Amino acid sequence: VQGAPQNSIIGGATLWVLRDRPRAEYAGVAKFFAYLSRPEVQAAWHQNTGYLPITRAAFDLTRTQGFYDRNPGASISIEEVTLKPPTDKSRGVRLGSFVLVRDVIEEELEQVFAGKRSAQAAMDNAVERGNRLLRQFERANPDR
Repeated sequence: VQGAPQNSIIGGATLWVLRDRPRAEYAGVAKFFAYLSRPEVQAAWHQNTGYLPITRAAFDLTRTQGFYDRNPGASISIEEVTLKPPTDKSRGVRLGSFVLVRDVIEEELEQVFAGKRSAQAAMDNAVERGNRLLRQFERANPDR
């Protein structure tokens, strides 16, 4: 593939902020996100969970604290996502109902692995069910 290797796409936990909530809730969300974004909080979160730090400052603090020296290989995931500038294909996934669609795919694959469905039938089902979820997301979020 031309330009390979490219940076990997991250996945994992997601924090959501809902729209049309009282203004005071957004102030609380902003404070919470500011707290979570502090380098010392992100560094501790990264070091204790394995999740990637969300800021360069947290990565640098983790390195300064000697975490990567004590845990060889722990920085590989960060190096993978920062290898090159993101492209349209590696910028991240924007998919309405992502978690539900992922669940559909996993359910269909489980049917294949259990010998209860052919791979083709499972993929056809995943497409049909996934498309239904996407249409439902579109109807619920017309401005997206």
